[in-house]
Amino acid sequence: MNYPTLDLREALSPRRTALLIIDVQNDFGHRDGVMGQAGVDLSRVDAAVDRMDDLARGAREAGATVVFIGLQTTLAKDSPGAIRRRARMGKSSEESKRVCREGTWGAEWYRIAPEPGDIVMAKWRYSSFQDTQLDAMLKARGVDTIIATGLTTECCVETTVRDAYHIEYNAFVAADACASYGTDLQDVSIKTMRLHFAIDLETRAILEAWRKA
Repeated sequence: MNYPTLDLREALSPRRTALLIIDVQNDFGHRDGVMGQAGVDLSRVDAAVDRMDDLARGAREAGATVVFIGLQTTLAKDSPGAIRRRARMGKSSEESKRVCREGTWGAEWYRIAPEPGDIVMAKWRYSSFQDTQLDAMLKARGVDTIIATGLTTECCVETTVRDAYHIEYNAFVAADACASYGTDLQDVSIKTMRLHFAIDLETRAILEAWRKA
């Protein structure tokens, strides 16, 4: 979306901006991962991952912070509330169907991976800020602005953006560098974030701002 009064060179200044790449893992993006085997529509994933890769390269060249955040689930850290919710909805709690089990292929990065100098962080809930050191690490680097990308838009990306907004970060979302398993979910999530929590931008606009900076 176009924001004519927004000076992106200042708003996305690399010295205080972090690119968050959220849950780009085999279980969420690969056809042989848990979600792929469940039959979800992965058709939008690879194009979004391509844009995440473009943004990661651009961020590194500009000197912005790059953070790879991956879900790492374990029996000990599974959410009791989520387990109860699944049971009440009649959903299986079968262990083999759990996503991103720590140490498994499904939890590994899908198509892109961190490079030296990037921050790598595990999380255990939808939000990248919940029970993690992300806020402290960003503040230690002088970061007050985040650009969210990843899988899936309406779940972990949007939840992270909401939390970022509530703890006073300038929140942006790269609309073409995140994906849902349905166009309807993608469109509603981007619209919701635009209305209440974040500014949505296309990858090309972000990269152009960094080149000019």
